[in-house]
Amino acid sequence: MTSSQRNPGPADAAERRKAPAIVCYSVDRLPSYDRQFYEQARKGLAKTHEVIVPPREARTFEVPAGHFFRIVSIEGPQVGDLNLWNAHDLAERFFSGKTRALHATHVSTGDRLWSTLPALRPLATITHDTLDWYGFDADGGGIHDVIGTRCDPYTQLLLGGTEYHHCCHSNLTRALAAHTGLPVRDAELHVHDVLNVFMCTGFTRDTHRYFMKASPVRPGDYIEFFAEIDLLGALSACPGGDCSATHSSDVAKCYPLKVEIYRPRDGALAGWKPAEASRYSRTHGIDGG
Repeated sequence: MTSSQRNPGPADAAERRKAPAIVCYSVDRLPSYDRQFYEQARKGLAKTHEVIVPPREARTFEVPAGHFFRIVSIEGPQVGDLNLWNAHDLAERFFSGKTRALHATHVSTGDRLWSTLPALRPLATITHDTLDWYGFDADGGGIHDVIGTRCDPYTQLLLGGTEYHHCCHSNLTRALAAHTGLPVRDAELHVHDVLNVFMCTGFTRDTHRYFMKASPVRPGDYIEFFAEIDLLGALSACPGGDCSATHSSDVAKCYPLKVEIYRPRDGALAGWKPAEASRYSRTHGIDGG
């Protein structure tokens, strides 16, 4: 909130402000992270495919259910914007808002990336994060946020008065269109709020504005996910580089990113099943009948 205060506080203003903060969602019944299962499944992985995402561009990739994928820094500090969809139904996609509500503003090992309603199921589980040491810094900044959106040409024109065609929104749209054969205008409707991979962000303490700062990512760092259903992903190598100063421009130094797909060894997933859509959607639907 940036507007100046225009109304005097009531006599009990201080008392009202003392109301206790309550976490919105009690997650006691959320399935716990089975560290032992995922750590065992990670042993003996075999790489089946990799995709290089060029600077200021995006690429798609497919991950079968029960496989792992990694987003890897390979040449220099670079952040990425990640979209995920059900590989068989683009209407089911990553739900950053619900992921934030169920976990936190920034995610790491043990957190899940949840899908949109009515399915509301984990698309992927984070199983390793070489940047988990960072935590939250003195500015309140953390890594891998689900609070920002993605840089886009519409906001660039609104705030900067210029047209820029390699915003992450544009990159993701073109990549999805190329993969699916959809017209670009139709593909754009499926591009959604992202996981800001490797990005260091937070809210300013005074005005609570969204901020970014130089990412601590370095070549060799990676974040790893386990696909809980068949996934289609798209990753954009952000035109902001490490987002230390700017985005949506050709000024920042940018580097490629790599996506690696891994198959677990035979027998590693004994007893595991792909995530099911919400029981509510399967038994009632929105009408509750």
